[in-house]
Amino acid sequence: MIILTNFKAYPTGVFQKAKELVQTHIDAQNEVQKTRKDVQFAVAINSLDLQSICSEFAEKIDIYAQHCDNASFGSSTGKILPEMLKEMGAKGVILHHSENRFSTDNNYETLISTINFAKKSGLTVVCCAETTEEGKFLSDNSNADFIAVEPPKLIGGNISVSASRPELISESVEQIGAHKVLIGAGIKTGRDVKIAIEKGSVGVLLASGVTKSTTPKKVLLDLAS
Repeated sequence: MIILTNFKAYPTGVFQKAKELVQTHIDAQNEVQKTRKDVQFAVAINSLDLQSICSEFAEKIDIYAQHCDNASFGSSTGKILPEMLKEMGAKGVILHHSENRFSTDNNYETLISTINFAKKSGLTVVCCAETTEEGKFLSDNSNADFIAVEPPKLIGGNISVSASRPELISESVEQIGAHKVLIGAGIKTGRDVKIAIEKGSVGVLLASGVTKSTTPKKVLLDLAS
């Protein structure tokens, strides 16, 4: 089971606070894995913090970038290079999040090329999708490792996809395939995670449930319970 926390650009998830929150995830993971080896925490870090976070924590927890471009070394001003992310020590990258979507023109041509290049660079790719249908298309037409299905209207809210649309989880697993679906949007409690796993997903993608909490370790332990 994967519990992937997207730090986004929350004040609690950048600069020194990011290091503190990563350490909290490591502490929670160490505690949980004493009895549950199947639970794996991971963190998605802002690109400006990635190198310092990876240099300190990459051997202790899986670290993801929040975005990359379909670009390589050379004339790529301002681009985030998959090869550089890998060299920094990143495990993988999140792509096509609802807050940073790629163009859907030409059947997602740019996104699919970026996914495949990131994979070629050695990164694990979590590709987000707003619907089951979008997720299935991207799964069928790219090499993404995981498809994170996140209804955008529920992201950051107080009602989770697990509570309000459990059928979406089952449909996504059925259409996209077992061992490939992560579920996100409003995930905040162990109950939310339990429903997602019972419906066949391999884990969850969340953010504010952890990053906005005053007791993030307590939240993480509950998520893994």
